Amino acid sequence: MDYKFSNLLGAPYRGGTLLIHGSELLSPVGNRVSQIDLTQSTSSTLPFENGHQVRTLALSPDGRLLVSIDVEGRALVINRRRRALLHHFSFKDRVRSAAFSPDGAFLAVAVGRLVQVWRAPELRKSVAPLALHRTYGQAHADVTVLAWSPCSTWLAAGAEDLVVRPLSLNPIQGYRVPSLMGHRAPTVAVQFSSAAQREAAGLLGLPTPHLWTLAQDGALYTWTYEGGGAEEDHAGDGGGAEGPHQSHEFYGGHWRLASKYYFNQRGARLTAAAFHPEVGLLAAGFSNGVFDLLQLPDAVVVHTLSIGSQAINSLAWNAAGDWVAAGSAELGQLLVWEWRSETHALKQQGHAADVAAAAFSPDGGLLATAGDDARVKVWTPATGFCFVTFRDHAAPVTALAWLPTGHGLLSASLDGTVRAWDLVRYRCFRTLTTPDPAQFVSLALDPAGEVACAGTRDGFQVYVWSLKTGRLLDVLAGHEGPVVGLAFAPGAPLLASASWDGSVRTWDVFAGRGGVERLQHSHDVLALAWRPDARQLAAATLDGGVTLWDPHDAVVEGTISGRRDVAGGRLASDARTAGNTSSGRAFTSLAYSPDGALLFAGGASRYVCVYDVAERVLLRRFATTANASLDGVHAGPLDAINDGSDDDDLLPDTLARRDDDLPGARRVAVARVRAVALSPSGRSWAAATTSGVALYSLDAAGAAAFDPTDLAEGVTPEAALRALRSGAHLRALLLALRLGEAELTRHVLLSTPREHVPGVSRLLPPALAPGLLATLGGLLAASPHLELGLAWVRELARAHGAALSSGAGPALREVQRLLSATHADLAGLAEHNLGTLDYLVAAGGLAGAPERAEAA
Repeated sequence: MDYKFSNLLGAPYRGGTLLIHGSELLSPVGNRVSQIDLTQSTSSTLPFENGHQVRTLALSPDGRLLVSIDVEGRALVINRRRRALLHHFSFKDRVRSAAFSPDGAFLAVAVGRLVQVWRAPELRKSVAPLALHRTYGQAHADVTVLAWSPCSTWLAAGAEDLVVRPLSLNPIQGYRVPSLMGHRAPTVAVQFSSAAQREAAGLLGLPTPHLWTLAQDGALYTWTYEGGGAEEDHAGDGGGAEGPHQSHEFYGGHWRLASKYYFNQRGARLTAAAFHPEVGLLAAGFSNGVFDLLQLPDAVVVHTLSIGSQAINSLAWNAAGDWVAAGSAELGQLLVWEWRSETHALKQQGHAADVAAAAFSPDGGLLATAGDDARVKVWTPATGFCFVTFRDHAAPVTALAWLPTGHGLLSASLDGTVRAWDLVRYRCFRTLTTPDPAQFVSLALDPAGEVACAGTRDGFQVYVWSLKTGRLLDVLAGHEGPVVGLAFAPGAPLLASASWDGSVRTWDVFAGRGGVERLQHSHDVLALAWRPDARQLAAATLDGGVTLWDPHDAVVEGTISGRRDVAGGRLASDARTAGNTSSGRAFTSLAYSPDGALLFAGGASRYVCVYDVAERVLLRRFATTANASLDGVHAGPLDAINDGSDDDDLLPDTLARRDDDLPGARRVAVARVRAVALSPSGRSWAAATTSGVALYSLDAAGAAAFDPTDLAEGVTPEAALRALRSGAHLRALLLALRLGEAELTRHVLLSTPREHVPGVSRLLPPALAPGLLATLGGLLAASPHLELGLAWVRELARAHGAALSSGAGPALREVQRLLSATHADLAGLAEHNLGTLDYLVAAGGLAGAPERAEAA
């Protein structure tokens, strides 16, 4: 039950700052932050959540400190390398831009129309991590962009009042903030020039640029500074003796507009831009999905690329200047373009709409997802990457099913088709249709992979096809409502169907005998699931309950009341509080654990409930999101509660007229769980939510799992034993871990001499440390070699403390529990032995007393 959030898959990019540090791309996904390794092709999501949608990111120059700020101005300060949350902080207003100074000492934040400069927080938890250094209030409208000078002592701020202001980090005697005016549209980007750019302008005979400003109308202005004082001096008033050195490069002279460049795409406006001062490049993105790369200082277009027909919302450069990242919120797409070779380093797109279905492959190595965007995606959970997307459906996809071999996949859609996908050739190899148009909402595949069944929403029938020939074999009729659930019994020729008519029917599809049993409920049935031993069937109903049936004898074995468990927050459309309303409190997806002991249930809220099947009690509730930007996360405003008055004039505005009820208005997404899927091993499970597919796992984050594709002919137990006999203890341990054999790993651990343990631990890859610690937990519980086991644990903690602290929580707690139990046992034994020794000493003294007296 110690499942931990491990990743978020299928979440689309919805706007916000993009950052590239080294080979990693950082992107907001909902109220979380995603990290994509562009060289290793892996994606991970930080386990920390902001209260609302994240829009602004700031990363320290060394890449270790990350500040994520949501739309409400609340921030998280994160030690990114250690994956540790340091502090929560609120700027108390909307933040449009934030940037660390090049020396990493300060953080500049655009808070409304103010610019606040804070001293950068430390890399450890503290009472007050952010200390305000200075506040600038010269702007008359919201500040939208910020840029630091290379010397970290000047700051340029562009605001919606069409003015750019150069600000001094520390007070300078007599300095008055100038206003650089001339733009006719709000500023999109500003940038101080580098020494290389000024030298290039001199070679071309152009005015020496000191500052670039770019507006939404595509006007690029070059500003030069003439005159000025000393290049470097101590900070003026307020700086103090301990203050940093202040560059006076922009003091004592005046700014002048040197040149103007106009570039724009016909019929489009500029929506995003990013400067790279060292390389001298400017990336400009437009509302039609096109972005240009321009060479500065003469603003010559060197490259043009289109990523779609929707606006580009953010652009970012890497340090070398060869990668440019572009994000489009409307498409939900991220693109990293290597412009010199004109190739994609990354092209990922999440589901553009809610994820409706999710299913693990038979071996658990792949995860398929489908959504209301009519797309089917297949992911590798170990890397977090989608490697294929199928777009043949013309309507939302409602259900998925894997072939037993794992080389194929079936999907059912509201477009009236069931399509079979080949994951070897990446194509649709079979399309199953019906004589009359139908909308499919459920899907099932028999254990042999020969017969496919799909339930309809409009005709209330179940269609049966032969997957080999594509021929329609049978039509099962009898339900009087939409057939929303289908499932074959594991290892038995029995099909169960659930319908809104309040019944669950079982069918003998192969013998052609039609319906076998009718399991009647008092409310509409919304979902069903078979226990792996096929001796129990769970059905979720509209009243929030789950009924456990013996399907063979048609006997109810028990019920679970989940109405209170599945209850979420109040919706904006509800006229009552979350505690008073009962509508919609029901489970719409069920899944048994592989051993049949647990039942996972998700429904019309952000929670996934886990029940003990034998005791029928709730064990734990997992909150899949804390994003208050989604409807149904919190209780909602009190002024929207209906007080029962019949006078419409007395009703709150939210009840009398809602803006999202108007035609064409975009409604707020509702937080809910559409589907729950468990991996065959039970080590992980996935929840298809409004924010994407939330993946939870028992395995430590970043730990290497057993992968059969990683094996080679030389990776054998005999090779590990030979390496052990030859003294190559590290190689023997690596071979044992790659094979995934616990007994072989324990043998290698016990056969390694005590003096070689520190060296082997230091050379072990950090990703293997959590898994090895879990093996050591079992070794300490079953082996008498306690001292050697403790030596391994101590050396692993010394060598890989960061990896263990971030991803080996369950293993650490198990080791601690075993050591505490061993300590208690030894303490009791020692106390008993001490008492026995005291008795023997006392008894020996009494026995020797007569002999001593006689001798005296």
